[in-house]
Amino acid sequence: MYRTVIIAEAGVNHNGDLRLAEQLIEAAAGAGADFVKFQTFRAAKLVTANAEKAGYQKANEESAAGETQLQMLTRLELNREAHLHLIKHCNKHNIKFLSTAFDLESLDLLNELGLELFKIPSGEITNLPLLRKIAGFGKPVIMSTGMATIEEIGEALDILKQNGIPAGLITVLHCTTEYPAPLEEVNLKAMQAIGETFKVKTGYSDHTEGIVIPVAAVALGATVIEKHFTISRDLPGPDHKASLEPLELAAMVTAIRNVETALGSGIKEPTVSEIRNRVAARKSIHLSKDLPAGHTLTGEDLIMKRPGDGISPMLMDTIIGKRLKTELKADTQLKTEHLL
Repeated sequence: MYRTVIIAEAGVNHNGDLRLAEQLIEAAAGAGADFVKFQTFRAAKLVTANAEKAGYQKANEESAAGETQLQMLTRLELNREAHLHLIKHCNKHNIKFLSTAFDLESLDLLNELGLELFKIPSGEITNLPLLRKIAGFGKPVIMSTGMATIEEIGEALDILKQNGIPAGLITVLHCTTEYPAPLEEVNLKAMQAIGETFKVKTGYSDHTEGIVIPVAAVALGATVIEKHFTISRDLPGPDHKASLEPLELAAMVTAIRNVETALGSGIKEPTVSEIRNRVAARKSIHLSKDLPAGHTLTGEDLIMKRPGDGISPMLMDTIIGKRLKTELKADTQLKTEHLL
């Protein structure tokens, strides 16, 4: 059975506090996620001094009104020592560390720290230098595609493949970049379209409220699920309000694992449980009336009733016209030894 990779997206929900980041790692591990993912960036290399926050960031951080993106991101940076500390904490709690880099210097840091795969965030899918550098590492890549057209996805994939990453090492995540994402804009079928168009593994990076949509994505074939989570949606910060809390994250992981089990092999055949129930649920041929010995059976003489451990109703046409050896009562389950 294929196991969906579940990435618990801590992102910047640590609020620049290492103890809070530790709690996020512990919550993700406790929920059963495969990875806990942070964000690695140098704010000055990511945004200009006068870049405004996104609309959802303004709405979710009213207490920081007037703050620029640069100011917000500067207080959310994690330095090299913080990364080492968090990796050690992940190892302690048996969960894999992952982080998304937003600039070339940060990519070098993550590669130096030995990350086993690289995640391309939606906003960087048109960043040619970043795509080339990631491809140069020769490691598996997960690429989110929020805000992207199908043509832009194709261009990014071409860059990755031209620079050393085979399609087999790439997983493309469908995504709707809004926090929270409206259900009418989710378009989960686009995930399947991406896979069919580019012949790559696909998954889903979810920004909707609740856990229903990522679970549905697994049912539709997602091989990776990424979902924001937080210790509490009441915490200040740009992403907390659109994140799951720990118990919800655990419920999502459980639901995904249950769906994986339920998806099964795809081969239609009776299960062990069904075989036990066939006799009770199916029917066999019985007599509808009292009949004398030597009687030639007609369709009116036969009735299909449970249990199903006698002659199958599918053989009715072969029974009609046969003669009875002995007198039989109504409701008798017909057997081959009753027939001449």
